Amino acid sequence: MFRNQYDTDVTVWSPEGRLLQVEYAMESVKQGSACVGLRSSNYVVIGALKRSVNEMSSHQKKIMEIDSHMGIAIAGLTADARSLAKWMRNECLNHKYVYGESMPSKRLCDDLADRHQRTTQTYVRRPYGVGLLVGAYDEATGPHLYQTCPSGNVYEYFATSIGARSQSAKTYLEKHYEGFDNTEKEELIMHALRALSGCVQGDGELNKDNGSIAVVGKDQKFILIENDELSVYLDKLDVEGGNGEGEGGNDGDAMEES
Repeated sequence: MFRNQYDTDVTVWSPEGRLLQVEYAMESVKQGSACVGLRSSNYVVIGALKRSVNEMSSHQKKIMEIDSHMGIAIAGLTADARSLAKWMRNECLNHKYVYGESMPSKRLCDDLADRHQRTTQTYVRRPYGVGLLVGAYDEATGPHLYQTCPSGNVYEYFATSIGARSQSAKTYLEKHYEGFDNTEKEELIMHALRALSGCVQGDGELNKDNGSIAVVGKDQKFILIENDELSVYLDKLDVEGGNGEGEGGNDGDAMEES
């Protein structure tokens, strides 16, 4: 990437019909820590790799609870994600106060996409530099997994991954997602960990400090699994023999729901 006369403002089109500032924001998502999401007929599991500035610092939080039936995993600028998470929580609270029930995840994600899109048409604002995986369970329609991006697009998936080195996780999920429909919660968590393990940088390993998993589903409120609670599943992963299957793979979105 390089600076030119068409990337100084988010409202300026390049001759190729591109909004370069929006593309730069989407690049920040690709450089963020990896996140994965997958769902069965009853549960949604999201997972994320946490980063630390150096070995003396704590790890940044990458999974946030929005409501008892919904949570997000983030890739990109954590500060932007905190701002969006606060807005999403307020929307859920307002909906519950007015209607007496949890906010449908599809409605919230559409509103979130509109919020992303507005920043691409206003010269005094910049796009949010973060991508979200939204995992939710609606009583009426069941489990849902959505992905949002700085351009204002929103997609629903059976399984997907975003962030740095996420292609390895995507390849694993593409191989196995067709069997997720009837998978129980425990095995769905193990699939998420297998996918995440292939996204760890260099010679590092997935452990209780840099890993994070969240689950929501039928008769299951949103719970976050970290630290010692995560160690139980990581021990199972070690017994199996470690990392997720495959690297590389195609760049298609075979797991996108029509």
